[in-house]
Amino acid sequence: MNKLQRADLFRTRLLIAIQRAGTNQSALARSTGIDRSTISQLLRDDAARLPNAHVVGACASALGVSADWLLGLAEHPENATDLLASALTLTNAPRALVDQQVFDWHREAEGFKIRYVPPGLPDMLKTNEVLTWEYAPHLGRTAAQAITASANRLAWMRQSASDYEIAMPLFEIKSFVEGTGYYADLPIELRKQQIDHWLDLSTGLYPRMRLYLYDARQVYSAPITVFGPLLAVIYIGTNYLAFRDTQRVRAFSDHFDGLVREAKITARAFPDHLRDLSKMLE
Repeated sequence: MNKLQRADLFRTRLLIAIQRAGTNQSALARSTGIDRSTISQLLRDDAARLPNAHVVGACASALGVSADWLLGLAEHPENATDLLASALTLTNAPRALVDQQVFDWHREAEGFKIRYVPPGLPDMLKTNEVLTWEYAPHLGRTAAQAITASANRLAWMRQSASDYEIAMPLFEIKSFVEGTGYYADLPIELRKQQIDHWLDLSTGLYPRMRLYLYDARQVYSAPITVFGPLLAVIYIGTNYLAFRDTQRVRAFSDHFDGLVREAKITARAFPDHLRDLSKMLE
């Protein structure tokens, strides 16, 4: 870009910034301390020179845009602090992982593929009895809230235009079926009911919902959800860390796709794998 082109771009973007700010040349001159005649000259069609750094910085500050954007050195008008604030947010995460914020993100991504690595077993695929066993002893009425939210999410999955991919470590399913670790106190009858429920869902919702199991000894993933190209979210326990910038969302998508490629149990093989595991309960 030569000097004339950059001056033309500066003039165009300065005019856009003035219009967006709902102000005018006189008000800009007052807020920056720059002569109104200088502002007018910068906006003239035949202006062929760039202003000095002081003028650029003062205009950018007064109009709430970045100096780099005015000069054509950046594609976004927001300054670096505002860009970071919009690209990265920290949101409170209730214990029930099917809370309203997550549901809102799902609806925002309607029609896009949603990739999900849950922190355990996906709540929306659990029976009401398992949800009650998990939430009620510690959180009181939250169990009923989790059941309602799970039903809402599952209903959304059934009618949504979004494909839904879930990747989990092999040991999570095996531990559940065996009733070990986290699931040590879960009665066998509830586990049998849950297995039947999974089989119904994994076959009834396929191929729009696909479950993959990977070997955690070979690959690892933190709990994440990627909402198409719009948003990637990491669950860190008490909060969700949400990213909206394209580069990071793509990186999380690539990470998830790597889990699918490395999966020991594919979506097609998941029901048979679950039936084989369930034989130990007979």
